[in-house]
Amino acid sequence: MNPQDPLAQLRDIHLPETGGWWPPAPGWWLLVVLCVIALVALVWVWKRYRIRTRWKREAKAELKMLIRRATNEPSWYGELNRLLKRVARKTHTNRHPEAMTGAQWVDFLLETLPKDRIASRPTAEALVAATWQRKPALAPHDALDFASLWLEAQL
Repeated sequence: MNPQDPLAQLRDIHLPETGGWWPPAPGWWLLVVLCVIALVALVWVWKRYRIRTRWKREAKAELKMLIRRATNEPSWYGELNRLLKRVARKTHTNRHPEAMTGAQWVDFLLETLPKDRIASRPTAEALVAATWQRKPALAPHDALDFASLWLEAQL
């Protein structure tokens, strides 16, 4: 090498050091902001859904409690009918089921059952009448079968 050669005095090309991982590029910041907004929106929608469907969970829990405490007492049948009326009030607000009694309530129960299911009118009538009978003629498991079928159609 000739020391007087100016090209010999040049050093090799050095690339600049790569940037570290911090601070991230603006695109990553935008992605983080969008993910946070999406997460907040998802939590908000989930909470609204839980609030709107709380009555369904409560109705299912009350039916389970009634199943565990099934007796052939008029008070038990009254509780079952009250549960059905509360659900009917939520699902059929325009028909005012809370004011229905007797044959009108039986007709409502049968009308709001799914069309592909078979439910007998005598079972529905016995369920409604069992609230006032000293010794109800309907067995609790039959009443629960009918109520479960009806509630399944509503929920």
